[in-house]
Amino acid sequence: MPKRIAVLPGDGVGNDVMEAAFIVLEKLNPDLEYEWGDIGWEFWKTEGDPLPNRTVELLKRTDACLFGAITSKPKEECEAELIPELQGKGMVYRSPIVRLRQMFDLYVNYRPCKAYKNNPLIYREGLDFHTFRENTEGLYSGVEYHPVSDELRAALVKDNKNMAKFDSVPGEDIAISCRVFTRNSCRRIVKAAFELAREKGYKSVTVVEKPNVVRETSGLMVREARKVAEEYPGIELWETNIDAMCMWLIKNPLDYNVIVTSNMFGDIASDLCAQLVGGLGFAASGSWGESYALFEPTHGSAPKYAGQYKVNPIAMLLSASLLLDYIGEKQSAKDLEKAIAAVIEEGVYRTYDMGGTSTTLEVAKAVAAKL
Repeated sequence: MPKRIAVLPGDGVGNDVMEAAFIVLEKLNPDLEYEWGDIGWEFWKTEGDPLPNRTVELLKRTDACLFGAITSKPKEECEAELIPELQGKGMVYRSPIVRLRQMFDLYVNYRPCKAYKNNPLIYREGLDFHTFRENTEGLYSGVEYHPVSDELRAALVKDNKNMAKFDSVPGEDIAISCRVFTRNSCRRIVKAAFELAREKGYKSVTVVEKPNVVRETSGLMVREARKVAEEYPGIELWETNIDAMCMWLIKNPLDYNVIVTSNMFGDIASDLCAQLVGGLGFAASGSWGESYALFEPTHGSAPKYAGQYKVNPIAMLLSASLLLDYIGEKQSAKDLEKAIAAVIEEGVYRTYDMGGTSTTLEVAKAVAAKL
């Protein structure tokens, strides 16, 4: 029975790179069934929900999702762009991709970044990063307050005297975002990182946090990482702070392969890794839990380029390769990555970010030809 794949192009260049992905998928012709769904900014503006219930139901009846990109904007702009009939009704925009991660408990966010030969943008040859980012908690938990009520302020002061320094600040002038960690989530993301290290033969896993300052949450992550590391003899656990890690990734990038961290720190560190191998145009990602997975390029929707077929499709094509591997089409996944590497190495087809003039679809067709 063929696997069922939800296809969510989203906004902006999400549509462009999804079209590119299907040039390659049609050439590979894996045993898949596709269902296309609605997500993104247009549905926020017209329906007040960028993730309609019909799309959630579509995902529930599929095995995995291939996702393009979506547009997100600040709170005030979100309200202003609603159609007149929906304005003033208290609707609040929340990132649909964050909601999907939490709704389906896609606790692993995996971002591989590899330096492909003859890519003029790579920082150094031989780079091969695998960042594991906890995907459902941390500062992206959505536990936020503004304004801060007197009751909340009193409760916080009672539990932590550090809050008293804000006594003179009016509640409407304070915003609080909670960094929420749970022991189980710390353990399972670290375990996922060690499993990949063991599978691929890497000798170390680096946990990246800030326990010297953010003592409770980062401290919990590091303590649990040490416990998990005991279950994997032969693989060292390295510990570093997020600020130092950003420096060391520039200074000694070949020292690192598997990195594991929390939600926001992972968002930051993985973008740095991406730039070292050429930029977000080469950065794929997969988010998965126990029963579902979603694959997407890590770049945004870049609305100014929408429909111009200008952006680099490699990140999307690599995301499709990750999806194929996840659903069991492992040979197709390997063939696709090999074809991508061959096109990059030949250097004939390059999008503008690589100093070339090729379009999104021309690069995709070149990859398909290699298949």
